[in-house]
Amino acid sequence: MSERKRSGIERAFTLVELLVVIAVIALLLGLAIPAFQGARNQARTVLCQSNLRQWAMTLAAYTQAHDGCLPSDMGGNLGLWMLRGTLVGDSDPNGNHAAFHGFHTRRIALCPMATQPASRGTFRVSFSSDKAAWQLTGEVGSSTDAWQILTPEPPFVGSYGYNHSLFCRFRIDPFPLMPFMRTSSFSTLSLRDHASIPVMLDATKPMTERSMSFPRPLALSGRGGGGGMNMFLMDRHGKEINAIFLDWSVRKVGLKELWTLRWASDFDRANPWTKAGGVQPEDWPEWMRDCKDY
Repeated sequence: MSERKRSGIERAFTLVELLVVIAVIALLLGLAIPAFQGARNQARTVLCQSNLRQWAMTLAAYTQAHDGCLPSDMGGNLGLWMLRGTLVGDSDPNGNHAAFHGFHTRRIALCPMATQPASRGTFRVSFSSDKAAWQLTGEVGSSTDAWQILTPEPPFVGSYGYNHSLFCRFRIDPFPLMPFMRTSSFSTLSLRDHASIPVMLDATKPMTERSMSFPRPLALSGRGGGGGMNMFLMDRHGKEINAIFLDWSVRKVGLKELWTLRWASDFDRANPWTKAGGVQPEDWPEWMRDCKDY
């Protein structure tokens, strides 16, 4: 065999071997990348829980020092300033900084899975009485996007939402007017079964609605719209979300479990979206049907 033919055969074998190596590398990458992504998401879940534990320690210390009351400006804004902590604009007429919990919240306001806002829709909350009036506007978040409060200023970005009823005498219907003096505000010390009462959770809006209704879960995960529990329904942590409870524990919550938590004293925990209330598998949107039932 001539040297030229031998050289051609060697080159051909080298090319085949190279293609085999490339195929093996591609296969290994295909196996490794999901594992890396899973590890990264798990790390973000742990960081999210770490953020919530810092919230829990802060709020536990605050309620202990304030007769069980959660941080509120008591001017009708309810728990808005709890989210902002000391990051309240100096120009705000209700900005009595000494009344807040004195803890900078911006660095723990965001779940690592949702750190940047996106224009996915807006929300508006308003309140008025003979003593106060205010309006809150913002943009909703999603599984991977933070929500954003636009007014009152300064703008604030977050990806957790709090249980509104804890600032409203733990009731949702009828909505009770919030007192405007700290001395008469609601104390969580009067509540029982703290381990079942959610305080703050992964969310697409900063607070629950005043009336926790039972609309159908949205057909798509974490779009941010819709009422009731939809602000918590997302695939942010593997079809679970992280939450703080009033005993200041932090744990994952199954999406269907949300309807069984003790949101308020008058919240029906055997509502139509629970096993006790008769929910059927086909009642759930397709993306939620493999979630654990409660």
